Amino acid sequence: MNMTIEEFFTENRKAAIAFSGGVDSAYLLYEAKKAGAGICAYYAKTAFQPKFELDDAIHLAEDLGVQLRIVEADVLSSPLISQNPPERCYYCKRMILSAIMKAALSDGFTLLLDGTNASDDISDRPGTKALEELGVLSPLRICGLGKEEIRERSREAGLFTWDKPAYACLATRIPSGEPISDEKLRKTESAEDFLRSLGFIDFRVRLLSGCARIQIRKDQIPLLMEKRDCIVHTLKRYYKSVLLDLEARDE
Repeated sequence: MNMTIEEFFTENRKAAIAFSGGVDSAYLLYEAKKAGAGICAYYAKTAFQPKFELDDAIHLAEDLGVQLRIVEADVLSSPLISQNPPERCYYCKRMILSAIMKAALSDGFTLLLDGTNASDDISDRPGTKALEELGVLSPLRICGLGKEEIRERSREAGLFTWDKPAYACLATRIPSGEPISDEKLRKTESAEDFLRSLGFIDFRVRLLSGCARIQIRKDQIPLLMEKRDCIVHTLKRYYKSVLLDLEARDE
């Protein structure tokens, strides 16, 4: 039988939390705060995170009254990351967690937690290896809490993140094996910010041979057709052509 999240924080009274501003780490932060644990949230600011993620992290930390430290990690400085090999996620996760751990240790924290949950497929997550190597614990996974239950509990707790769509970093928009540059990341962020401003949710704009490959949910295709002209006009500032992927959005 899994321990409860309350029992976890009864046993672990002081911890640093790797905080992304997403559904899972937001709920983890909420439970730690509710349990009265001594905690500090650490947000890793990199070229791979869009501004809205940082804004959400700041907002949530303020709502909960939790201290937030922003730790910068220059992910593009490492060829093991910028060259975008199949193991990129592992090297990136290890760099980010190492930077957070260094900051947390300087603040007196010896335990680092992250928001991996029980429904995450760790066999398909290269970054999981970095968690194990660095001794990072995942309380939501340990306590058997999956995504749907976390969303429901977050809704009941009044967390604005409860229905936030799953989000993968900007680097995932660039095909594996194609070098990642700050320019490619910034045009991806600009394109996705624009679509978000039009009302699109849970979508991706991927790079494909210099073109924008848009992946959206089937129920949002009518909105895309309605906004087609302005989408093409705006995205062609950044891409050679604008394509719609009619297959289900992956990842």
